[in-house]
Amino acid sequence: MGTITVTPRIAIDERELDIQFVCASGPGGQNVNKVATAAQLRFDVANSPSLPDDVRARLLRQAAGRINTEGALIIDARRFRSQERNRTDAIERLVELVRRATVTPKKRRPTKPTAAAKRRRLEEKKKRGEDKRLRRPVRGENH
Repeated sequence: MGTITVTPRIAIDERELDIQFVCASGPGGQNVNKVATAAQLRFDVANSPSLPDDVRARLLRQAAGRINTEGALIIDARRFRSQERNRTDAIERLVELVRRATVTPKKRRPTKPTAAAKRRRLEEKKKRGEDKRLRRPVRGENH
């Protein structure tokens, strides 16, 4: 048991991870019926001492669909036919999710349209209105 380095400032202790092996579906022949190869990783995001508060909040928001009511992130890894490869895959996916949550989103600065853009918009509206007006039947003529 060691630590999993996510970024230079974030490392997760492996004791915080709960990895269980369950029966996988899909290819594998008789092996798939006998050996529980799919890895199910649980990581308590809400109470983890390894995560800074800002990263925890972003991770809870970004991975909301994978987090249960207790605040635990659940990752199912069943891509491979061996326990070890599925375990590694689950951990790699956890690291990637946490790494993505460390990126602070850019603050949006509201912008105003330029004077030229406003002018072009109004000219286009006038042109559309004129085109529509020309399609109308001419008043006063009886057909």
